[in-house]
Amino acid sequence: MAEPRITNAFKIQTIGYYFSSFIGSGFRKISLFYSREEIEPGVFVGNVDEDLGLNIRRLSARKFRLIPAGKRQCLEVNLETGILFVNERIDREQLCAQMLACVLTFEIVVEEPLEMYRDEVVILDRNDNSPSFPESVILLQMAEFIAPGSRFPLESALDPDMGTNAVSVYNISPSEQFGLKVETAVDGTKIVESLLEKPLDRERQTSFQQMLTATDGGSPPRSGTARILITVLDSNDNAPAFDSKTYKVSLIENSPRG
Repeated sequence: MAEPRITNAFKIQTIGYYFSSFIGSGFRKISLFYSREEIEPGVFVGNVDEDLGLNIRRLSARKFRLIPAGKRQCLEVNLETGILFVNERIDREQLCAQMLACVLTFEIVVEEPLEMYRDEVVILDRNDNSPSFPESVILLQMAEFIAPGSRFPLESALDPDMGTNAVSVYNISPSEQFGLKVETAVDGTKIVESLLEKPLDRERQTSFQQMLTATDGGSPPRSGTARILITVLDSNDNAPAFDSKTYKVSLIENSPRG
């Protein structure tokens, strides 16, 4: 078994005790550990000797077992030292998707006498993903008669990270015609819209381009961009007109047709 590297990157907190009746006498203790995602295998998480009060000299004799709640064996215990360490790289987004709390639950079982301990490791998010838009180019079409103040929905950026590491700010490149409107919905998602600020005139300008940037709240922050292409559609806002009110033509008599 590889010797785990000990670091001070984790915080260990005992949540409490409760008694449970099962075969044999004993108690179950709940402990909570914290670990960051994407750390290397072998990194220290906790110590079952210090936190659970188990005698490391008798772990093997008491048939110590660490039983994960899922199929993956993300954690392991060194029976010689009692150190709980990361057994394989943990990706929080792969493990818990968009869940606010990402928790690895496992049980520790020892015999003679039989004792069962329930433990949890909270996987803390790190800012390892940049915001990205579903499409790199956003196409918009607008009729030139649309009034200023009109809004046009834009695709929001996606970021698998959670909390402060999620998308927090949207910015758009300057334009005399268009601005950006961002509102936060009840569920916390951001609604992003292009805002028409001045009237359009297709005869003067037929299209516009802007760059939309989404930035997360991580440290350092990460960002992603999408290009907005706006096409102004023509409307029948101009009556036909001749270049001159009067046209004079001279013809020789008996001129042939055509």
